[in-house]
Amino acid sequence: MNAIITCLDQFHDWRLLIASCFICVIGVYAAFALGMHAARSEGVARRNWAITSMIAAGSTAWATHMIALLAYRPGLPAVFDVPLTALSLLIVTAGIALSMTYTIASRDRRRRFISGILLGVSVAVLHYLGQFSYKVAATVFWDLPLVFGSIGASLLMFGAGMVASGERSRSLRRLAPPLLLAAISVVHVGGMTAMTLLYDPFATLPALAVPPQVIAPVIAAVCLCLIALAVYGLRVSLRAQAQLRRDRVRLGELSNLAVEGLVVCDGDTITIVNDSFARLAGVARSDVIGETVGSLIPSVTWFDMVEREEYDAELVGAAGRLIPVRVLRSEVTVGSKRQIVFAVRDQRERLKTEEAIRRLAYTDALTGLTNRMRFSEILAVRAANLGEGVSQYALLAIDLDRFKWVNDTFGHSFGDELLRQVAERLGASTGGDDVVARLGGDEFSILTAGDADRVTSLAAGIVDTMRSPFSLGAQIIEIGASIGIAYLGKDGADADAVARNADLALYSAKHSGRERYCLYEPKMLAEALNRSELERDLRLALKRDELEVHFQPLTDASSGAFQGAEALLRWTHPKRGMISPAEFIPLAEEIGLIGAIGEWVLRTACVEAAGWPETTSLAVNLSAVELGDPNLVKNVAKILKETGFPATRLELEVTETALLRDDVRTFGNLHGLKDLGIRISLDDFGTGYSSLSHLRRFPFDKVKIDRFFVRQIPEDPDSVAIVQAIVTLAAKMRMSVTIEGVETVEQQEFARHEGCNQIQGFLISRPIPGVELAPFFANPDRKKLSA
Repeated sequence: MNAIITCLDQFHDWRLLIASCFICVIGVYAAFALGMHAARSEGVARRNWAITSMIAAGSTAWATHMIALLAYRPGLPAVFDVPLTALSLLIVTAGIALSMTYTIASRDRRRRFISGILLGVSVAVLHYLGQFSYKVAATVFWDLPLVFGSIGASLLMFGAGMVASGERSRSLRRLAPPLLLAAISVVHVGGMTAMTLLYDPFATLPALAVPPQVIAPVIAAVCLCLIALAVYGLRVSLRAQAQLRRDRVRLGELSNLAVEGLVVCDGDTITIVNDSFARLAGVARSDVIGETVGSLIPSVTWFDMVEREEYDAELVGAAGRLIPVRVLRSEVTVGSKRQIVFAVRDQRERLKTEEAIRRLAYTDALTGLTNRMRFSEILAVRAANLGEGVSQYALLAIDLDRFKWVNDTFGHSFGDELLRQVAERLGASTGGDDVVARLGGDEFSILTAGDADRVTSLAAGIVDTMRSPFSLGAQIIEIGASIGIAYLGKDGADADAVARNADLALYSAKHSGRERYCLYEPKMLAEALNRSELERDLRLALKRDELEVHFQPLTDASSGAFQGAEALLRWTHPKRGMISPAEFIPLAEEIGLIGAIGEWVLRTACVEAAGWPETTSLAVNLSAVELGDPNLVKNVAKILKETGFPATRLELEVTETALLRDDVRTFGNLHGLKDLGIRISLDDFGTGYSSLSHLRRFPFDKVKIDRFFVRQIPEDPDSVAIVQAIVTLAAKMRMSVTIEGVETVEQQEFARHEGCNQIQGFLISRPIPGVELAPFFANPDRKKLSA
């Protein structure tokens, strides 16, 4: 330190040192002003300003160094080597140009630091080449540790200065010029202090050398140019700042016309916000000017954002509340300076709309429960994650009993209200972790976790609560519910399998009497597959003429005379053999095939019976589905016309249960058939509902006593009493009576004795093909007491 002070104090002219410092300050700030203007410019303008800035920076370093050398007073003859002096100017200018080209407009700190090292090396070369160009009549000795120490320290300062020059923070950028000035001073002072001169009387000075007083005007001219550039740079900077302010004001005015919030930033610092943004954030515009964009939108790092690509973020509004927004970043030029513009769009309404859409997509609109689509997704997720904390889930498939009757009787508004009340009861019966869904119509499902006891207790509770009456306005409605239960994991490894198995268990519960729950069993799947196969074969049977019509004779109870026959459907399966009508007729009703089969049976039977004696009749059964068909009368009339079979010889049999389907339509169809001349029989009398009411309201010609009562007579007195009552009632209402299931002579005698009109049963004959009725036609008056 003493050597440095001694060097400056005893060997330098302080006035020139101060002048060199002044020129250095002026030149550095001029170079920075021109360089910043180059960074803000584009195209050719950027290139021209960058070249000017490079020349200014090189000239500044050279002039500073040369003035400092002029200030050096060694007390010995001294001259400047012209070629080396000129070369030092070219080297420093080229080095600075390389440094600035490498780093101009770069935000990469590592790149800027390397640029600073290049700049420092250039200045160090300038200094020591300049010292070598300063020739004195002496021998020069160097303090190498001081030389390399000063160079190393200056390089770090040059690197730090260049890093600071590219920072977004204005306060950090202001540190760059002082750091560069300090680095230049360290190089010069360190180099001059490290040099020691020993007078050498024999030393010779170079031929191409000039004394200091000759080179001083050249240095002065360079300094004047630097001062002129500094003044020009200041003017350009002031004009640029004024233009920037004007452009910002104009941009601010234009931004207020935008509906979206707009934020204009210089680097990370907010310079402009429009009114829409202030309203969105709930703050005054002046409160956010000067803040960093990261303090308002912390979830987005703006310099990592792809330009013109939208990002979801949260805006910190008044009182710290977070506002969901979409942010788009773009860059614009304002006053030849690049500005960052953020478009901020409020997303609260969009998110509300999306949430409403999500609710509509995942929620049943009528009941508010989870809908089928969402329930399927949840079921699939639970199936995929089975075993992660829960080893078993139970799926309850729920179907309301008698819901269709409510809809048909009271209307759909009553039905909708009933479904809402059912949903409330299901919600009250389940826990918070259970998923309750309405799949459609009167179908509900529950997904629950728990052991078998909890699941069956839940199912039993739902069955009980659904038995309780529902209040629908002035109406008190009683329905019920059937439930099928299948376990995810035990009864099915995936969502589709367990849902199918729960439906199979529900099907079993409904066919077992309803208002109960049923657990899935593997045999249910086998039965369903068998039923599906049977359904397919039944459809094919109708196309392949595998169905047959057999006839069971009807005889006079007193004389045994042959009076006609009942047509009965038979199906001989090519692989299974004879299939009972009790098995495939209900299936045909379920799958909608009974209408086509019924027409085929009627047509086939009429064609066969058309060749019978005119005194014989034909009885054909009508299913409940056919009885409710609005085209029934028209279709029957068409078949009779096409086959030529007289309507007066046709007898159509209906069961009491069939009369419950649609009272109005059934009543109309039966009267329409009567108008054609067809006789109507009430089959299986005594086993249905409201029998006496049916006898009074519907136009029956005959009642047929079911075999359930016949098989126990004459031994069972109760059965005898019932048959006697039916015969007496029918006689009073002028109806004939046919007794079915007669298998013994005693039963035949009982029927004759009690006044029955006809008998039918195995005692007379089993159902037989039409060709086998020939013996009955040949001997119509004989009694046939055995098959």
